[in-house]
Amino acid sequence: MKELFDKSSLDCSKRITKNYSTSFSLAIKMLSPKIQNDIYAIYGFVRCADEIVDTFNDYDQELLLDEFEVEFEKAYQRKISLNPILNAFQEVVHRFDMMDLVQPFLKSMRMDLVKKEYLTQEEYEEYIFGSADVVGLMCLLVFVEGDRERYDLLKDSAMKLGSAFQKVNFLRDMKHDFEALGRVYFPHINLVELNNDDKLAIVKEIEEDFKNALVGIKMLPKGAKFGVYTAYKYYKSLLEKISDTKSEEIMNKRIRVDDFSKLFIIGKSYVKYQLNYML
Repeated sequence: MKELFDKSSLDCSKRITKNYSTSFSLAIKMLSPKIQNDIYAIYGFVRCADEIVDTFNDYDQELLLDEFEVEFEKAYQRKISLNPILNAFQEVVHRFDMMDLVQPFLKSMRMDLVKKEYLTQEEYEEYIFGSADVVGLMCLLVFVEGDRERYDLLKDSAMKLGSAFQKVNFLRDMKHDFEALGRVYFPHINLVELNNDDKLAIVKEIEEDFKNALVGIKMLPKGAKFGVYTAYKYYKSLLEKISDTKSEEIMNKRIRVDDFSKLFIIGKSYVKYQLNYML
């Protein structure tokens, strides 16, 4: 009778997703119902780890992350956990054989505890790979239902989309990351004197990631394509808003897309999706 506990575990992951991200919640609802729960399970795990390193500043974050990782390893070995988030996630990890993607993610989370500045391109890319690219690959395995041949065909585009999302988040949260957490993710950028040229260089880099990601989005299975395209359009709109914002304003406020605009983006995306990307 573990089915009821498993359902309750997924409900917890779903609640965390809805509480923490209205944009991803909306995008997940655009996915085929048969893959939504797996994406909720992935997001729940990722969100909890991210909260440990970003939010729980009044607690022993290293200890919490250590315990979270140990408990996940136990959940993976036992195929069950009394932690609902880990119970839901371990089932997805087993079913799609994605354990090799979990460790790079946890490594990047651990980097957030000890590393405040990324001075080289290599460090920057390593962090993004673990914190974002592998999450995109986890989702891709779900989208292609474990088909490794299709996964290999689309993995580069999935990583580019993960990178683009993460870099947009870096720009959006630059003020908070720098002032509250003391972090500087972009190498060779002086945040104290952020200028428009530096900002536009980052925007151009992200636009290139989005361009490469779109190639793969068009090739996704029908059940995943519109949901991913919705998330893509939302983040593209957020990037455009950041691009139009003066560099000094980025360091003074968090750039957002309001809920009405999100709904408009979904509607507009649906029309364009139907015209261009339906198979």
